[in-house]
Order: sequence, then C-alpha cells, then structure tokens
Amino acid sequence: MVGRYKVITLCGSTRFKEDFLRVQKTLTLEGNIVISVGLFGHSGDSEVWEGKEEGEWSSTKRMLDDMHLRKIDMADEIYVINRGGYIGESTRREIEYALTQGKKVNYMEKAPSVESAQD
Repeated sequence: MVGRYKVITLCGSTRFKEDFLRVQKTLTLEGNIVISVGLFGHSGDSEVWEGKEEGEWSSTKRMLDDMHLRKIDMADEIYVINRGGYIGESTRREIEYALTQGKKVNYMEKAPSVESAQD
C-alpha cells in the first residue's frame, strides 16, 4: 500500500495490449496504483527488436524480464491478463515469483490449474 492505495502490477503476454489498457483503466478508477509493462513487444513496439543482433535481443529480453520482477516487488499483488486462459512461460515465472514473495495473484479470467496453463 502507498497511502491508502493498493499497488497492483499487471502481468501477461504483451500480445494482449488492449486488455492491458482496459484493465489498467478499470483498476485505476477503482482506486489502485497500477504498474504495467513499459512496452508491448508482441503488439506494436517492434522498434525494441528491429535491427538488433540475437545477443542484443537476448540482453534486452533479460533486462525487461528482470525489470518486471522488480515491479512485482513494488506491488501488493499482481493481476494476470490471461485472455482465453493463455499464460506463457514468462508470465508463469512472474506468477511463481509473486507467490514466493507472498503476493496475492488475481486473474482476468478464471485462474488456471497448473496442468492447464499453456506456454
């Protein structure tokens, strides 16, 4: 909590940009501080990857993944954008990390069982 506001970090595939924007607005209007992704590499922010060598791309991906874990550290809970039940590898790691840090995990759609989570 920051003051009287709960802090929520959004997690999920950046292919769901419209869902991220909608959920961010909704949670903000409900009185929460919302931390989101800094860019949408799978849906529009292609300049992040264009013209980069594989090593540079990998380095950028590692930085962004680590940065998102730090955003989870700052939050009281996470909110998973999982349209159609989709949870990819990076999001699954973020959920596991949040749980090990004692963070509450909420889902946009019904929470998946471990067996039904997809890559």
